[in-house]
Amino acid sequence: MRILILGGGQVGASVAESLTNEGNDVTVVDQDANLLKLLQNRLDIRTVLGNAAHPSVLLNAGAEDAELLLALTRNDDTNLLACALARTQFNIPTCIARIRASDYVEGRHAVLKQFSVDHAICPEQIVTNNLYQLLSYPRALQVLDFGHGLAQLVVARAGSDGKLVGRPLKQIRDDMPDSDSRICAIYRNDKLIVPDGNTVIVPGDEVFFIAAKADIPTMLGELRSSEKPVRRVMIAGGGNIGYRLARLLQDDYEVKLIEARGERATWLSENLDKALVLHGEATDEALLEDENIDEMDVFCALTNDDEDNVMSTLLAKRMGAHRVIALVNRSSYVDLLEGNRIDVVISPHLSTIGSVLAHLRRGDVVAVHPLRRGAAEAIEVIIHGDERTSRLVGRKVEDINMPTGCTLSAVIRGQQVLMAHHDLVLCSEDHLIIFVSRRRQLRQIEKLVQVKMGFF
Repeated sequence: MRILILGGGQVGASVAESLTNEGNDVTVVDQDANLLKLLQNRLDIRTVLGNAAHPSVLLNAGAEDAELLLALTRNDDTNLLACALARTQFNIPTCIARIRASDYVEGRHAVLKQFSVDHAICPEQIVTNNLYQLLSYPRALQVLDFGHGLAQLVVARAGSDGKLVGRPLKQIRDDMPDSDSRICAIYRNDKLIVPDGNTVIVPGDEVFFIAAKADIPTMLGELRSSEKPVRRVMIAGGGNIGYRLARLLQDDYEVKLIEARGERATWLSENLDKALVLHGEATDEALLEDENIDEMDVFCALTNDDEDNVMSTLLAKRMGAHRVIALVNRSSYVDLLEGNRIDVVISPHLSTIGSVLAHLRRGDVVAVHPLRRGAAEAIEVIIHGDERTSRLVGRKVEDINMPTGCTLSAVIRGQQVLMAHHDLVLCSEDHLIIFVSRRRQLRQIEKLVQVKMGFF
């Protein structure tokens, strides 16, 4: 696919790398020549220097032949204008825009259709939602929604005190007679284990499992001892993400928000009804001590500076914060930090990539979530047709030849969440949740779920 990406910053660069690795023809437009040079040296892409909202620049970038426009600059106005030009001047069929201001997408002032935006992506809101899910399940490393929240895929690290640790997986049903879940994958020392009934979980395993939302706490209890619910949250950084999270939490949690900029701190205090806003540095040991950091259930470092986020979370952990979460933009940092002294590291770009990829996958794809720093994926796809036109409809799970390392984990049928046990028969319009351990296998999965030509 010929894809035109506007904006070569952290979001645009991450998306460009992901799409290039899948064999797409990618062109990136940006006004920073040095940034484009770095991208061109690292990726097999074409780059164009210029303002993404200028028709001549879009023409030079190949807009006439592009099949998809991704407007991912940090400027909403540029993204909206570029999408309007892409549709009216160059007839690009699909336009996706990064939009940060809620005014453009909410309420009676929503204007996306007027600017030919087919889909809007707000990285800040995506990260905020991910953080909220993590606070709902204190023992989880990652929580992903499927079927509009009917089912969830959760990643958790097995503790030595977990009920299931040291026992074969087939005994889960003995412990959970009234619940059902399915373990999709286990990573042990960064190596994939495809689980079966005889697989035994050991402490430290990174376990990926899926269940109906109501059954998630029970399954987490199988992997780790229960932890008290989160009540006290301290947030470092009052930017877009910090503000959104504080606003979301303030009615149900005791929230403290630290902001270094005086003017911004004043604005936050005027716009947050219940959260306590503190003017200061999150790396100020005296401030953390005065605000009882040792009583905090969760400390979230959400500033725009990776180093500040890392240092403040390490300091908060040393001073007694029960759990610490750091927002880190550099993907190379994520592997180094997570699971050591920092409990969870969130990469906003990986979250954003999932929203983009959902619109690029072949077949009726509802959701795409990158896992394992983008090496793996979990996808939700709808199957259509009948036994004659589909490779899946009317067949039992045990009769489906899934690529090695890929697992059909669950099925959402209407409002039901069904685990993909061997004797489950698939029906047309089922939503399948599939774990894909290696992204190069995605083409095989896409071919498997597509209907044959006779369906049309």
